[in-house]
Amino acid sequence: MKTILTNKHISIETKKRALQCYIEPVLMYGCEAWTISKQIQNKLEATEMWFLSRMLRIPWTAKKTNERVLNEANKRRSLVRTIRKRQATFLGHVMRRGKREHLVTTGRFEGKRSRGRQREKIMDGLATWLGPGKVSDILAAVKDRDLWRDMIANAYKQGTWDDDDSLDK
Repeated sequence: MKTILTNKHISIETKKRALQCYIEPVLMYGCEAWTISKQIQNKLEATEMWFLSRMLRIPWTAKKTNERVLNEANKRRSLVRTIRKRQATFLGHVMRRGKREHLVTTGRFEGKRSRGRQREKIMDGLATWLGPGKVSDILAAVKDRDLWRDMIANAYKQGTWDDDDSLDK
């Protein structure tokens, strides 16, 4: 895809469509089961910016900020938000089904917890993304499909709640 993404004769809109159709699905394969920490989120955002810089033929030695690159591409950061949206949609399916996956996703199964700092759960990441509220409120909202779709759509439009400057990107 390098020859297509760096071609001078192809418009930036066509390059963005190629990126969205061919590269992002490969990058996001299985993202519904990921636990996205701040470090992984930063790497995903850096990857997204790397793709845009390659499409605009901006060398890595150029002193351009990410905001300038995004303005030149006429694009907002969307990779992490798309992943969170897919995770929330998948969570809705799992919770409404109510089988064994429900127990694993919510972390409510028997056993001893390991020593040290506990791993972040998928529910923790989605709770920060969907906005201020308790996990129990989110689990109650999953049962109502219309409410759940509205919550996901609002969170997708606004970005993440833990990033105050994500609206500007």
